[in-house]
Amino acid sequence: MLIEILVTLAHRLPVNESFIPDKDAGGPLAEGRKIPEACSIVIFGASGDLTARKLIPALYHLHKEKQMPPDYRIIGFARREKTDGSWRQELRQALDHFSRTKPVDDQVWQDFSGHIYYCQGDITEAAAYPKLEKQLAGFGNPLLRQNLLFYLATLPSQFGEVIEQLHRAALLDKDCEHGWQRIVVEKPFGHDLDSARRLNAELTRYANEQQVFRIDHYLGKETVQNILMFRFSNSIFERLWNRDSVDHVQVTVSEELGVGERGGYYEEAGALRDMVQNHLLQVLSLVAMEPPVSLEAEPIRDEKVKLLKSLRTMTAADVARQVVRGQYFAGIVNGQQRPGYRQEPKVKSDSNVETYAALKLFIDNWRWSGVPFYLRTGKNMPSSASEVRIQFRPTPHVLFAAQCGPRLDPNALTLRLQPNEGISLRFNGKVPGTSLAVRPVRMHFSYDSEFGAYTPEAYERLLLEAMLGDATLFIRRDEVETAWQFVDTIRKAWEGKPLSNREFYAAGTWGPVAADDLLAQNGHGWREPSVVK
Repeated sequence: MLIEILVTLAHRLPVNESFIPDKDAGGPLAEGRKIPEACSIVIFGASGDLTARKLIPALYHLHKEKQMPPDYRIIGFARREKTDGSWRQELRQALDHFSRTKPVDDQVWQDFSGHIYYCQGDITEAAAYPKLEKQLAGFGNPLLRQNLLFYLATLPSQFGEVIEQLHRAALLDKDCEHGWQRIVVEKPFGHDLDSARRLNAELTRYANEQQVFRIDHYLGKETVQNILMFRFSNSIFERLWNRDSVDHVQVTVSEELGVGERGGYYEEAGALRDMVQNHLLQVLSLVAMEPPVSLEAEPIRDEKVKLLKSLRTMTAADVARQVVRGQYFAGIVNGQQRPGYRQEPKVKSDSNVETYAALKLFIDNWRWSGVPFYLRTGKNMPSSASEVRIQFRPTPHVLFAAQCGPRLDPNALTLRLQPNEGISLRFNGKVPGTSLAVRPVRMHFSYDSEFGAYTPEAYERLLLEAMLGDATLFIRRDEVETAWQFVDTIRKAWEGKPLSNREFYAAGTWGPVAADDLLAQNGHGWREPSVVK
């Protein structure tokens, strides 16, 4: 059925002709680009790496693309003594290095930097906040004092104090009567369920949940957002998106780099907390969620939470059967010798922390009953790649399947999230000639070759949405807590258990033998990410 539909479409559509939407088409997606109201963006922890590497380059590009408000200010708040001019100079040097477009346009920078100011202050000192309030009030435009976006690029342990001091300085209130006030915070959102609940309580002590925007930069990626577009705007695929047609699903997020200088952090986090609890479960929820009632933020986030709550709870015995952890030892990645995890700086010589995790999950709802979802992530792997593979059920064991046996590949749809973003459909075709030889072939769509337009960095999209007040791409409180509740069960089952020999893997390989065993239980095997050119 699927192949017949695609063949029909191939005959009807011109080759490589870009889709041009009807200018009169309605619906939320046809509304066009929105411009935020005049506002002030205050960055706490402005001297940190995140500001130089991500936030200022993102805001610069939004300005360059004319997506910033007609009037705005960016205020860096940090302890070090600086003038507006010296901070602008620092940021320009960082932008020359980290901008996604080079060289930096001098004229655009000149205009952009005129919106940048500095406020010296210690976030622990109450006197610093009235000083900030006075600076905001002195900009002249009342909207620059009323519409406030506070970006907390600080340690999570400091969130509570910053929010309380903002409230005391009349800069943050649950019942804001004029304009709007929003808080943006970075992960980690706690290290387990209890800490996540405490952090959420601190965040919402002086602000409403609707004022809190929790960033997971993964959700800002264009291709991750396209999962919803692909599913719910293409009926030929959505009708196959269920247990009747899908055999299993694989989600892979691999990283070519090791932990490097982050050994101290990784000893506390591990792959389960660092990647599975947020990035992988976020992708899973978008791939498997039910259609939302609208494209508004809350209906979409409602469905994501419903999906996470549908994950089958695991006992300690289930964890032993369905979850694999791993740790890399010394090996070669792309011709470079890499040390083992236990030889990395700030890592214990007998550490049992996982640098790899693979899970077999089941979703207990009507759509996905009985379909296994395989998730894996790891460091020091052969390549960095993020992709989702939907593997469809094999054909009945008659006709070509009876003749070809295991050589007849099941159909598969791969959503390549990064790099080389695109979508591939794998199906079987006849090899030309007199025989009935069969070979898997692929139809491939590439974002770069089709659209050719720039792809905004994740922070550009997320900062713009925060200014607009659209929380679709941000994580809600119950979403964070539901994900931690699921992950905590796994961590508890691992406590006190050393890694076995089958859970170590050489740097430069696709993971431990135990991960292959996990899929072999169901007659499945991992499909390694491959670049389609």
